[in-house]
Amino acid sequence: MAKIKLLIADDNKEFQEMLRCELSQYYDVVGVASDGVEAVKMVEEFRPEVLLLDIVMPSLDGFGVLGALNYCNMENKPKVIVISELVGDAFIVKAMNMGASYFMLKPVNIDSLRERIDGVAETKVDSVKTISHGMEEKIANIFLSVGIPAHIKGYQFLREAIKMAIEEPNIINSITKRLYPSIAKTFNTSPSKVERAIRHAIEVAWSRGKIENINSIFGIKVYSSNEKPTNGEFIALVADKMLIESAS
Repeated sequence: MAKIKLLIADDNKEFQEMLRCELSQYYDVVGVASDGVEAVKMVEEFRPEVLLLDIVMPSLDGFGVLGALNYCNMENKPKVIVISELVGDAFIVKAMNMGASYFMLKPVNIDSLRERIDGVAETKVDSVKTISHGMEEKIANIFLSVGIPAHIKGYQFLREAIKMAIEEPNIINSITKRLYPSIAKTFNTSPSKVERAIRHAIEVAWSRGKIENINSIFGIKVYSSNEKPTNGEFIALVADKMLIESAS
């Protein structure tokens, strides 16, 4: 079985070499770029399936690379995993909006990175698994950006609700009769507790004042600080975004 073709773009020589040594055991590392211009050229030349991309690089930064990839006519563009020291909602939101599949913070765990690489590079035969794996990380990134903390119960329930709405969009029309009871059964709780926990998770996001992040993710001004979506509206909004991205 052919190895996944991987390109590394990072100007930190030590980190660059660590990735190359660790990952070349499992993947075909076709090149290592130290700046953004070189990265774009290598993508066009070597056609990697996955690009590991830093944000802060000379000549052209990671956002510039993402922009160049968006505007090129190349078929089968690489999936992009951003690995950066930059910590901030704005960076994550911008990278996601520009087409990155994942955003990971340095120092990165190699086993977790391998899971991400394998997830985005799955063959079409395993497309259902790919969508499931990729969607889950995208949802986690959105939750991080809008300020929904992972430790609250509503996080898990909301993530499950969005995944169900992606797999079966019509379920959003039966949120009380089908969606809440299904989640409750999975987590061994009651539908009413699921509903309350999801509502609490959304309220937490709004109380943290990250409305602009939400509007930025969806590309339009969806909400203001004075208005808050219902559970069903928020679930449908995120699910629709995921479905549109997976089809593109």
